[in-house]
Amino acid sequence: MTTAPADARTLLVGLIEQALAGIVPAGSTTAIQLERPKQAQHGDFACNIAMQLAKQLRSNPRAIAQQIIAALPASPDLEKAEIAGAGFINFFLTQSYKQRVVSRVLAAGDAYGHGKLGAGRRIQVEFVSANPTGPLHVGHGRGAAYGASLAAILAAAGYDVQREFYVNDAGRQMDILLVSVWMRYLEAAGIAVSFPPNGYQGEYVRQRAAELRAVQGAALERNVEAVEQNLPPLRGNESTEELDALHEARMDVLIANMKALLGGAFAEAFARVLERQLAECRDVLERFGVNFDRWYSEQSLYAEGKIAATLEQLQTAGHLYQKDGATWFRSTDFGDDKDRVVRRDNGLYTYFASDIAYHADKLARGFEQIIDVWGADHHGYIPRVKAAITALGGDAAKLTVALIQLVALFRGGEPVRMGKRSGNYVTLEELYGDVGVDAARFFYVLRKSDQHFDFDLDLAKSQSNDNPVYYIQYAHARVCSVLAQWGGDAATLRDADTSGLQSAHETALLRRLTEYPEVVEGAARDLAPHNIAFFLKEFAGEFHSYYNAERFLLEDATLTKARLALALAVSQVLKNGLALLGVGAPEKM
Repeated sequence: MTTAPADARTLLVGLIEQALAGIVPAGSTTAIQLERPKQAQHGDFACNIAMQLAKQLRSNPRAIAQQIIAALPASPDLEKAEIAGAGFINFFLTQSYKQRVVSRVLAAGDAYGHGKLGAGRRIQVEFVSANPTGPLHVGHGRGAAYGASLAAILAAAGYDVQREFYVNDAGRQMDILLVSVWMRYLEAAGIAVSFPPNGYQGEYVRQRAAELRAVQGAALERNVEAVEQNLPPLRGNESTEELDALHEARMDVLIANMKALLGGAFAEAFARVLERQLAECRDVLERFGVNFDRWYSEQSLYAEGKIAATLEQLQTAGHLYQKDGATWFRSTDFGDDKDRVVRRDNGLYTYFASDIAYHADKLARGFEQIIDVWGADHHGYIPRVKAAITALGGDAAKLTVALIQLVALFRGGEPVRMGKRSGNYVTLEELYGDVGVDAARFFYVLRKSDQHFDFDLDLAKSQSNDNPVYYIQYAHARVCSVLAQWGGDAATLRDADTSGLQSAHETALLRRLTEYPEVVEGAARDLAPHNIAFFLKEFAGEFHSYYNAERFLLEDATLTKARLALALAVSQVLKNGLALLGVGAPEKM
C-alpha cells in the first residue's frame, strides 16, 4: 500500500498524469499547472490542462476536461473534480486530507515550510553595502530588512546562502570623511580651520575626532596655513552651480594637503576611523537582527591587484580602448547605452572598475546565482555590470539585481528630511529604538521593494488591529493564552483526533496551513519577502475571526484537543513566517 504524498500538488499532479496516460499521445510534454482559486467554492486547486491540450487533441476543452475527470484514478484524498468555465478543472480535496496538515505542522515544528526548491545550490545575497562614511539611516534599513529576510527565505527554500556586505572603503567619499574628522580634530585643538560645507557634519564626526585625539594626542595637529594652503579663493559672487563646483575643488585640495601633511600617519588614522565606523555599523545591524557571513573590503581589490588583473583580462580580449587620456570599456558592444570609463586620465580607477573586479571575484567563488540589493537610483548601473560580466566570459544571467526604493519617514504627519553630510537624518538605530525592531523589520517588507514606501511611525507604534505586526503577534499570543488556560501538555496535541474540525473557519485555517510552504517557495522564486508578510496578515485575520466565533475549552475532550491542535499549528506557522522576516512571536502582549 502506498502512502499519499503530503504535498497536495504532488498528489494531484500524479492523479492527472495517470488520467492523461490514456488520453494524450505518448511523448507529450505539456506541463501540468495548478493554481489555488481565489474563492473556496471553486475548490482547492484549479487546472487548465484541458485548455492547453485543445489544439493538440483538436477537441473542445470542456470535452477534454470531461475525459480527464472520467479517467482520474480513485483516491481517498480527492473528494471530487468539476468542470468550470471554458474547460478548467476544479479539484476538491477531502476534509480528512486537509485535517492531516495539523499533525504535519506540529511534527515539523520550526522546519515546517522549508522546501527543496534550491536543492543546495550556492547563492549569494549582497545587501546594505553602505559607504562607511556615517551612521546607517532609515533608507539603509529597508535594504537591510529586505536582504536579511530574502536570505532567510532562500535558505528555507533549500539554497546554500551566503550573506555579504561590500564595504566601500576606498575612494573620494572616504577621503572626505577623513578630512571632516581631521577638521573637527583640529578645531578641538583650537586651530581655526574653516570647516568645509561639503564635509560630513553629523555629531558622529566629532565623536570620531575625539576618539582620534584620545589615541593620537597632538600628533596630527598642523597649522592652519599648511592645512589650507592652495585653496581656491571664494569671491562671494558665485552662482549656485559655480559655488558647488568651487567647494568640490577646495575639498580636493584639502584631501591632498591632509595626505601630504600627515604622511605615514594618514594610513593609521584612516584605519582607526574606518574600524570605528564599521564596528558601529555591525552593532546597529546585529541589534536589528541582520548578520553577514562576510564583510568584503573594496580596498582588498586594490591591495590584491584584482582590479588591475581584471582590466588586463578585458584589455587582452579587446574590450578596452584609450580616449582623452582615459581607459574606456566598450560596454556598448554588450547592450549598454554608452561606453564607460574604467581608469581616469589621472591614473585612478573608477568605481565601475572596482565593481567589475568585485563581480568577477563573486563568480570566481563559484556562486550559481548572485543577488545584489541596490538602491533604485542605481537602476541604470545594471546593464553596464552585466556587460562587464559577459565581456569577461561569465554568465550575466547569474546576476539578479533587486532594487530598493526610497523610504519617506513621517513623524507626527510631517516628513523628515535626510542628508548624511548635513547631519540632518534619522538613523536606523533611532528608528528601531523608537518603534521597536519587530515593527521596523515588518513594516520595511510590507511593500514590494521597488515601490516607494511611506513609513508611518504612529501606526508602527500603535497597539491596534490597524498595525499589521501587532495584529499578527497578537494572534500568536492569543494561542499561547488559550494553551496556558488549558494547562495540558502541548506535545500530546500532535496526535490529536482532528476529524471534528469541520466548520468554515476551521476549513479556512486548514487551507492556509497547507498553503504556507507554497508561499515560502513562491517568495523565494520571486525574491518577494512581502508575500510572506501578506500571507501572515491574512492568516492572522482568519484566526482572530475563528477565535471570536468559537470556544476552545469544551466539555467534549476530543473536540477540545482538536481545536487546540489547530490553534497550536496556527501559532507555529505564524512563528515560522515571522522568523523569516526577522520578527519575534511573543507569548504575551
